[in-house]
Amino acid sequence: MARLVLFGPGYTGTHIAHALQRDGWQVDAISRATPEAAVREALGRATHVLSTVPPEPSGEDAVLTTYCAAIAAVEWIGYLSSTGVYGDTGGAWADESAPLIGRRGGRIEADLGWQQIGARIFRLPGIYGPGRAMFDRLRAGQAHRIDLPGQVFCRIHVDDIVAGVRAAIARGPAGAYNLADDLPAPQNRVVEYACDLLGLPLPPFKAVDELSPQARAFYRENRRVANGKAKRLLGWRPLYPTYREGLRAALASL
Repeated sequence: MARLVLFGPGYTGTHIAHALQRDGWQVDAISRATPEAAVREALGRATHVLSTVPPEPSGEDAVLTTYCAAIAAVEWIGYLSSTGVYGDTGGAWADESAPLIGRRGGRIEADLGWQQIGARIFRLPGIYGPGRAMFDRLRAGQAHRIDLPGQVFCRIHVDDIVAGVRAAIARGPAGAYNLADDLPAPQNRVVEYACDLLGLPLPPFKAVDELSPQARAFYRENRRVANGKAKRLLGWRPLYPTYREGLRAALASL
């Protein structure tokens, strides 16, 4: 029986776990509360390991620090990374050969550390899907548009992450893969489309300087992410190639 040890059963990890369980897999979900002895026992039985756990604020990847040798002995290893490792490209396209110049603490080091033990690295942009889309914020009056002409980035529906991981389990060699949609777009365009779906008025604009430091850092990165490698080597195709299909599906699931 295929047996996955899943570090970090959060939003995305839970979707992946449920999909594999429907296929008959055994999934051992590991949280911070799981005793180390139980984790090591699970790793000893595992056929596959996947970590969705980001680095600590210090930059340390706690999963690798504690369990690197045990994980490296497992046949198939995966890690959910971030397209933030590419940093600001000024709106240019970044594929997996692009330099890693991102400034988010520990992301690059973790990405490289998992690569060193032969993992499939899934570099992800902004994740959305059922229960994690724009609609709740719009209805609560908490959404806004950003006054930042020319800013663009990618996003990915959680179901497309699940499909990418399953494709890499089936056929993909170790290495980095960008899992991103086919249509990089400004966040304002996504907000406006969600408003149209809900029949709500457009929220006001905000200046970048009005945002939190974390949000300012996010919006000052401007990039397009190429997904051709995942399509070529994994046979992966996004179910929701643009935010329009993804938002419609997320709304229909409510």
